[in-house]
Amino acid sequence: MMDTTDATEARSAQGTPGEVFATFFKLGLTSFGGPIAHLGYFRDEIVSRRKWLSDHAYADLVALCQFLPGPASSQVGFALGMMRAGWLGALAAFTAFTLPSAVILVVFAISAASISGPVGMGILHGLKIVAVAIVAQAVWGMAKNLCPDRERAAIAVGAVVMLAFLPSAIGMVGAIVLGALAGLALGRGSGAPVGGHVTMPVSRGMAAAAVIAFLMLLLLLPVLAEQNQALAVVDSFYRAGALVFGGGHVVLPLLQAEVVAPGWVTPDQFLAGYGAAQAVPGPLFTFAAYLGAVLGPEPNGVVGALIALLAVFLPGFLILIGVLPFWDRFRAMASAQSLMQGANAAVVGILGAALYSPVFTSAIGDMRDFALALACFVLLMAWKAPPWLVVIVAAVGGVGLALGA
Repeated sequence: MMDTTDATEARSAQGTPGEVFATFFKLGLTSFGGPIAHLGYFRDEIVSRRKWLSDHAYADLVALCQFLPGPASSQVGFALGMMRAGWLGALAAFTAFTLPSAVILVVFAISAASISGPVGMGILHGLKIVAVAIVAQAVWGMAKNLCPDRERAAIAVGAVVMLAFLPSAIGMVGAIVLGALAGLALGRGSGAPVGGHVTMPVSRGMAAAAVIAFLMLLLLLPVLAEQNQALAVVDSFYRAGALVFGGGHVVLPLLQAEVVAPGWVTPDQFLAGYGAAQAVPGPLFTFAAYLGAVLGPEPNGVVGALIALLAVFLPGFLILIGVLPFWDRFRAMASAQSLMQGANAAVVGILGAALYSPVFTSAIGDMRDFALALACFVLLMAWKAPPWLVVIVAAVGGVGLALGA
């Protein structure tokens, strides 16, 4: 637990927004491998090297962000920036950590439209194929961690069944809600706190305002979305960001339902961008910047990317701010733990359904495609190769398949 010394350390450590920006810009350029790897990079740089806070305080903060919906590593970075330099520090941490991958993916989105010929098309096909391996790895890992018993495995299968008959954003929301209710009925929560407590400069009034803003946007944006396309884009990306439990990869089916189903983005564009997002450092949520840039209807390009990026991150930050002053009491409730266990099990089913459609059905056309996808999966699982290296292998393999066709 975070003792009095830890709490005092977290409160008294003072820095500047510039210092926070420089630290997180370095992390944004070098943090490959997804949210769990990001948390390791954060610990090495901020806890071990810079000593901004103790290991206990950092562990408590990680526990909080993994419990909440949203992009866990970006939420941890946001909170670390706030601890170090207040609200400007939080903004600096988010901007610096997100900027490198967002810029790279927007450039890829703009240039992808001009790619042609067997080499260019082979690279895009390889990016689609590697998505199969990466999502399969995510499903495997999440199933082991979040569905360790037959009851939670049944919740995951129930989510797949629900999406088979209701393949839409409504089906996903329904699966998460039903999974949470099933978890509550099972009552597996122990009622024991996960760790100590996290001290942040957030008042209860400010927290309550953040929660109200989170809920009001979730309820009102669908109504306002009928006014114009820009608000429709905000609504779609905000809703996807608000429902992400269990890891960054879970944003894949949520965004697919929001942008592919209505025809804003083609399935090929979607999977090529998702594959490219694995090769860049920083948060996987910057995939939203790519999608915003390639949207069929306006706003698109750089403006669309900025709108999509801010909208997908906003709900996770609002709910983080809203829970901070109440975190200790909330996570000690057995009912809260049971709800989250059920919701996380349903998320495994949602990602499993996405592995089949659109990922597998859109990327695998014949046995050669399947062989390349299987080779990428083995590289990830058995050889522990970093995702960016596997993406390069898939791109080269896609070129080989295109030239050999």
